Amino acid sequence: MSGLIEAVEIRTVRLPLRAPFQTSNGVSTEREFVLVRLAGGGAEGWGECVAEREPTYSSEHTSGAVDVMRSFLLPRLVAAEVRTAEDVAPALSGVVGHPMAKAALELAVLDLELRLRGVSLAQYFGATRTRVPAGVSVGIQPSVPALLDVVGGFLDEGYRRIKLKIQPGWDLEPVRAVRQRFGDELPLQVDANAAYDLADAALLRRLDEFGLLLIEQPLHHDDLYQHARLAELLTTPLCLDESVVSARSAAAAISMGATRIINIKPGRVGGYLEARRIHDLARAHGVAVWCGGMLESGLGRRANIALAALPGFTLPGDTSASDRFYECDLTTPVTLDADGHVTVPSGPGIGAAPDPDLLSKFTVDVWSYER
Repeated sequence: MSGLIEAVEIRTVRLPLRAPFQTSNGVSTEREFVLVRLAGGGAEGWGECVAEREPTYSSEHTSGAVDVMRSFLLPRLVAAEVRTAEDVAPALSGVVGHPMAKAALELAVLDLELRLRGVSLAQYFGATRTRVPAGVSVGIQPSVPALLDVVGGFLDEGYRRIKLKIQPGWDLEPVRAVRQRFGDELPLQVDANAAYDLADAALLRRLDEFGLLLIEQPLHHDDLYQHARLAELLTTPLCLDESVVSARSAAAAISMGATRIINIKPGRVGGYLEARRIHDLARAHGVAVWCGGMLESGLGRRANIALAALPGFTLPGDTSASDRFYECDLTTPVTLDADGHVTVPSGPGIGAAPDPDLLSKFTVDVWSYER
């Protein structure tokens, strides 16, 4: 029996951001994506690799993702004659690491498979909702007054939760200012992107006074032990992001007491099927999950929204509208309803495809293969 894949296209695309976005890892003014298009059976499927242009969030980066896909992952995928998304991880298991590149291929196979079956991604996952509440991530701003203006604008748009990026020197003052301006009822959380050490525990404890939903990834990504020690010192729940790279690592973090909440990013954990396994594991242990964002285009954003419609996602995710980051998305924009929710896509597969003209306009490199 022949496989599902008849042709492959890998594109590197760059979209300018509406405004610079700063975290403790640096400042971005544009987002570089790697998109994968798979064709077969008269249909096509799309996947988005969330690796960044530089290896600052993780060791993966876009040019490396393209190379590993072309040189190692795609040959294995084609040779294995994969027919479903469940076949992808076993086919690629011989390649160590590169979860974001693997996740993009898995999503493309899944999108193609579901389009051929006429099934939406949300249906496939077992989603229980048709709308999910949307939170928004606010980068480090040049001043506290500028931050208050930005937060106020997002609240006026209807976003249900605010996440503030923090780093040493930009933590207590901005959080205090947001609380004072917008009140204790605002669902508020912070994200450190591993910018602190356990020696900063006394400072991080001072965040307890602000009634935060959670403190996300304060310490280094590979140190569950120190996160467990820090969790004992805080009343605010600790949330892990970069530390959770698989269901196995999620189980270890939960058993050690290193986290009470998990930010699930499908690209970081190797794909949406592993993301669903983490959701199931966390739910079984009473651990809350929410869906993080990586400044995705309308493709990855819609896939994340479908995932976030699962019952264990009890906190608003970074499932913001397209115009949070982009004046022009590659697909029909994801929009925010007046009450701060986004609609779960219902069309086959991801439920959208890139506009050909926009795709051509923003593509900087393309590689193709046909069997």
